[in-house]
Amino acid sequence: MTTDLKERVLDASVQLIAEQGLTGLSMREVARRAGVSHQAPYHHFQDKAAIVAALVERGFTRLAERLETASVSGTVAQRLERAGRAYVDFALAEPVYFGLLFRPELTDLKRFPPVEAAGARAFAVLRRLVEEKAGPRTERAKMDALVSMHWSLVHGLATLLVDGPLGVTFPHGPTRDRHVEQVLTLFATG
Repeated sequence: MTTDLKERVLDASVQLIAEQGLTGLSMREVARRAGVSHQAPYHHFQDKAAIVAALVERGFTRLAERLETASVSGTVAQRLERAGRAYVDFALAEPVYFGLLFRPELTDLKRFPPVEAAGARAFAVLRRLVEEKAGPRTERAKMDALVSMHWSLVHGLATLLVDGPLGVTFPHGPTRDRHVEQVLTLFATG
């Protein structure tokens, strides 16, 4: 029952953020939406920041799982492309989580070390793929730049689809899918 309560609180929090943004997140409203007493969320979460940290951890874990699955087999270019697609698909399917992930002002990593570990797990997939593509003789500074370049492209594409003009131009369906595929293919093979 306690795990169920924790999940209900987190699910209610996601729903609330989706509707009202982070400013609408309050312990009392989360409790009301979860159908529990106003004190019940405090059994698992000290405060609102702890709920946000749990959501960020959950988001990074879900992203890491998608990236790991996408990068299992094939050439490195194919795995990079599939990992990029998994990243974009995650952003489109889980926009609340995507919007929370890369906001360091929301989660104090010293207070919530599991968040840092979950983020590192997701980032490790990208780093491993880029290192494999670049080769073992690539100098560290160049490798870091290549990792940033790959991440920037995929993150930028996802952001433009979720919150920007590409989401208007390609709202959903096969046209959006083709565009994402073309961008990632060009980048992974270029």
